[in-house]
Amino acid sequence: MTDTPAFKPEFSRSLDIRQAEVKAAHRVEADAAERAALAVRFGLVRIDRLAADIELERRDRKVEGRGRIKADYIQACAVSAEDIAVSLDEPVYFRFVPQAGDHTPDEEIELDSDDCDEVEYTGSHIDLGEAVAQSLALAIDPFLTGPEADAARKAAGIGTPENSGPFAALKGLGLKE
Repeated sequence: MTDTPAFKPEFSRSLDIRQAEVKAAHRVEADAAERAALAVRFGLVRIDRLAADIELERRDRKVEGRGRIKADYIQACAVSAEDIAVSLDEPVYFRFVPQAGDHTPDEEIELDSDDCDEVEYTGSHIDLGEAVAQSLALAIDPFLTGPEADAARKAAGIGTPENSGPFAALKGLGLKE
């Protein structure tokens, strides 16, 4: 049996939770090498900018982060593969919580809406850079299409989503309400 290597974040900004005793503002920005590695991880052509301003506030062993993430990246169109420039500027919110450790990897757990923004940590350090990277990953539209998508569909003999979905056959029946 071989051990799987531990995941090493491309954009790591480790921070001791004691640095969030009172509300504290933190700016994290990925350098060129970090952006290049994240682009590979997220299947992007490239990332030109990734930065976030996050205000941290600690409550016992939980640390809440609120702020804004800003990114500029190039993504391939899901249909034509043309390069599409995307600018992202949106609010982020996450909560760092101590690792629970009371579930097995294949165990099914139930989440509510507050659980989805939680990032587990071990020891006394959180990784603000990885939390920002994960926020970027969640913001990427995996089905982004550009202006050449319809022409690429037509050239490949593929209809538009509206004309090839499960209800496309009903369109031709001429049913009226």
